[in-house]
Amino acid sequence: MKVLVTGADGFIGSHLTEALVETGFATKAFVLYNSFNSWGWLDHARPAIKNQLEVFAGDIRDPYGVRTAMKGCDAVLHLASLIAIPYSYHSPDTYVDTNVKGTLNVLQAARELGVARVVHTSTSEVYGTARFVPITEEHPLQGQSPYSASKIAADQLAYSFYASFGLPVTIARPFNTYGPRQSARAVIPTIITQIAKGIRQIRLGAVSPTRDFNFVQDTVAGFIAALRSDGGLGEVVNFGSNFEISIGDTVNLIAEVMGEAIDVLTDEARLRPQASEVERLWAANDKAARLFNWRPAYGGREGFRRGLAETVDWFRKPENLIAYKADVYNI
Repeated sequence: MKVLVTGADGFIGSHLTEALVETGFATKAFVLYNSFNSWGWLDHARPAIKNQLEVFAGDIRDPYGVRTAMKGCDAVLHLASLIAIPYSYHSPDTYVDTNVKGTLNVLQAARELGVARVVHTSTSEVYGTARFVPITEEHPLQGQSPYSASKIAADQLAYSFYASFGLPVTIARPFNTYGPRQSARAVIPTIITQIAKGIRQIRLGAVSPTRDFNFVQDTVAGFIAALRSDGGLGEVVNFGSNFEISIGDTVNLIAEVMGEAIDVLTDEARLRPQASEVERLWAANDKAARLFNWRPAYGGREGFRRGLAETVDWFRKPENLIAYKADVYNI
């Protein structure tokens, strides 16, 4: 099977692309075109991985480029997306172009080319603040930010192509993924990089919300399980650890793992608008177990601690930490 991965240059996409190659899939990586000829995080992949990759540089917003990249592929794992929530307050138009129109381009090309499987990436943010927990796939959708609204639209487009045209689509809905390579716009790298650079008064936004953190290797295993399965067509499937923890407790656990004493300061610039903050996320993951035989290897508090330790080890390496501006808040 030949698989196209969109967003292969990003955090989750690069880990997924490497895992596909290691598992034996013929893999084509769709990366964002740039004048530096950078493949993003794939530039750091082992030579044995890069030598087996086919790379296509383009833009998910360009339907011609998407169709060209998809020719000859049997399956598509669609991860390309704008994901930073604060930036979606600043530039919502770009989220519609990338997340909605980009997804439409993928679906149209897959339909025209007769692709046998499409796995579309959703996000737990589409649920908004939990009305009940753990959150099942039947939970109402609430667009509490322009980002989440754009992902709801993309998810509905993906389902519509299944319902209208029989396109074999599965909608994978990962909860908060963390791990090596993640952008410091996310809370766990924000905490780790500040501590690793010697800062002991950690600047954060709200610390009362809870999240269900999913280690990146578990998220990758979920995508591959969905790709390999004959089930899940036309279905939304959560990938989460079924473990809830507050941001405040996460800070303390990271400090414990790193062996440092810290204080937390509230940075007003990092606070979401009050009605936009998602206060609670906690995943039900039994559907993924039933359809794909997927279970998190890093589940529960102990699994979360192990995942944090692996993440900390990666960020502490000078060659990795140097890429992060821990003292600058970037939306």
